[in-house]
Amino acid sequence: MDDLKLIVAPSPHIRDIDTTEKFMFGVVAALLPVMAASIYFFGWNAVRVLLLGAAGAIATEAIFQRLRKQPIRIGDGSALVTGLLVGLIVPPSLPSIMVVLGSVFAIAIGKQVFGGLGQNPFNPALVGRAILTASFAGAMTTWTKPFDVVTTATPLVVGEAASRVPDLFFGSVAGSLGETSALAIFLGGLYLFYRGYLDYRIPLGVFASVIVISLLTGQDPVFHLLAGSVLFGAVFMATDPVTSPITKPGRWIFGIGIGLFIMLIRIWGSYPEGVTFAILLMNAATPLINRWTRPRIYGQGVKTSE
Repeated sequence: MDDLKLIVAPSPHIRDIDTTEKFMFGVVAALLPVMAASIYFFGWNAVRVLLLGAAGAIATEAIFQRLRKQPIRIGDGSALVTGLLVGLIVPPSLPSIMVVLGSVFAIAIGKQVFGGLGQNPFNPALVGRAILTASFAGAMTTWTKPFDVVTTATPLVVGEAASRVPDLFFGSVAGSLGETSALAIFLGGLYLFYRGYLDYRIPLGVFASVIVISLLTGQDPVFHLLAGSVLFGAVFMATDPVTSPITKPGRWIFGIGIGLFIMLIRIWGSYPEGVTFAILLMNAATPLINRWTRPRIYGQGVKTSE
């Protein structure tokens, strides 16, 4: 008995081998097919946007951590992921200064003002994109053809009648760098699912909601799934573990709500795409969803006989 020692330690008492670095660089690996497709279709413009987005996010993260007198942890990959996502959700022709500003906004306003990694209520990359859209509407809605620098309209603007499913699936259409190739997004999503970094409930909830509303309103569900950034948003944005619900029922509600807002904006709104605003709105609802769907404490509410 004298050899027994009581070890007192704070939670968590069950630990996992996964780390922040492992998770973040796993996401980077999942983004490789999407980045490769963007470079194939949009050339050096894609390389420029991706490099500037990543560099702007990493630099901003380091500056804010230094100002807050915290250890500089840019090596954990979180700022890199945010910067790459910013690059993948903007037009390939976006001026360099705006790309950098998007990453600065994403890290500074979307992340650091709330306390840093794990404490931000909104997806940082989408915060950066929303600010860019509000500040530089013209540049953020100027699109170019793949393999060319000629400006053109996106499939959501020209409509389903002028869009071919093979072009939407493989990516030979105008749009943000990461949204055009459904094939590349599927490959990245499968890798995230294989690694256990993606909960299927959120993207399936988005897809189901988009399909149902499309059918109810007489729209083509395949077009609405493949056109725009529904796939990219559902796989890489909505599944952010920090800004999405932690309960399984909550994730279904979260995904369905995103799909609902996307279709409301697309069909009845004045803006052709609504993925950014839909995810940010549901990010705001995440605390309430967690509260409403949390499991009942064992024994709570059980009546006992006197």
